[in-house]
Amino acid sequence: MSLYGVMRTSSSGMAAQAARISTVAENVANSNTTGYKAVRTEFSSLIVDNSLGAYNSGSVEVNTQQLVSGQGTLTATSSLTDLGIQGQGFFIAQGPNGENVMTRSGSFTPNQNGELVNTSGFKLMGYPLVPNQPNVVVNGFTGMVPIDVNSNKLSAVPSTTGTFQTNLPSDATVVAAANLPSTNSAGATFTDKSSLIAIGNQGQEVTLDLYATKTGPNAWEVAAYNRADASANGSFPYASGPLAIQNLQFDPNNGQLAGASPNSLSLTVPGGQTLTLDMTSTSQLATTYSVIQGKVNGNKASVATLTEIAKDGTVFVAYDNGTRQAVYRIPMATVASPDHLQALSGNAYATSGQSGDPHVGFPQDAGFGSINSGVLEQSTADIASEFTDMIDAQRGYTANSKVFQTGADLMDVLVNLKR
Repeated sequence: MSLYGVMRTSSSGMAAQAARISTVAENVANSNTTGYKAVRTEFSSLIVDNSLGAYNSGSVEVNTQQLVSGQGTLTATSSLTDLGIQGQGFFIAQGPNGENVMTRSGSFTPNQNGELVNTSGFKLMGYPLVPNQPNVVVNGFTGMVPIDVNSNKLSAVPSTTGTFQTNLPSDATVVAAANLPSTNSAGATFTDKSSLIAIGNQGQEVTLDLYATKTGPNAWEVAAYNRADASANGSFPYASGPLAIQNLQFDPNNGQLAGASPNSLSLTVPGGQTLTLDMTSTSQLATTYSVIQGKVNGNKASVATLTEIAKDGTVFVAYDNGTRQAVYRIPMATVASPDHLQALSGNAYATSGQSGDPHVGFPQDAGFGSINSGVLEQSTADIASEFTDMIDAQRGYTANSKVFQTGADLMDVLVNLKR
């Protein structure tokens, strides 16, 4: 009977408006939740089959959707570990049970173990950059570890690369082969000398003496020694032979390294790693000996004083000796349809059949936004809009209740016809 249909239809309308008010309540409650995405209620009609002679009303179906793809306002904070995403993508985080989730809630602070954890208890995941560059898995979360900012509180990084670029005087005197620094003899003679400090495996400083000696027309020898092995007079003979010897050839037309000449010097730092010095820009010109650039990487044992996070997700630890080291890189994940992600407690998301599989990459790559340090993404729920929806839902609920009451009154009239 159509009167029963009236009451069923209006009952579904009241239930739909109640669901709408529920989403309003959730949005208002989370209007200050970091990274929260507002929930929207959509209605769709359910039509029943009708004959030509009668009409039976259908009902209304409620669909709620979280607008995950919406961008919240980024607000500055005083913490460098507060992170906000500008653009597409999600942080990858680990839950209490080891499950991986996606989130936009970037209010991360170090826990007792130094791991960056947000207010919901999810640990920020990243790829370690030490000792090797990460191998990114584009369709999964393999290889990621919780980012630990305390693991580098006291750290030493051995030297592995450097630059030693000089100008060698073209008018220097040629030294006889028997007296070259490479012979390590007491009477060794050299044209010029410089020193570089390298870092060993345990953060110890190792001073390297570099001797440049002219051996012939447009020909030079560069010999490296460990300063600790020098004799009492600070020079030859050293207790041990040269760490490395390199012979350079220069083009007589322009004074630059000849095409067939070596352009680097490799040696093993005592108590450290193999160090390769780039000498590509070394020249032989008619002027005095001068060091254009001399530097090596690595740092001695030093305390980390600050954590910096770049827009591309690189996590740097700054040391009190003035050096910085990249220790992690924060990846991001995207899906084809973010608004169809499955919402989880703690302002996190998991993939669903409609969202698509995750695609993993780094911030500022194509299709990914950037990470901003010292900011938080605010909730996309707007209280003014929510109150407007609440008033509209309240009136809709009242109207449906009036229809229900009218249907019930008509049913009473019908029943009373028997009297």
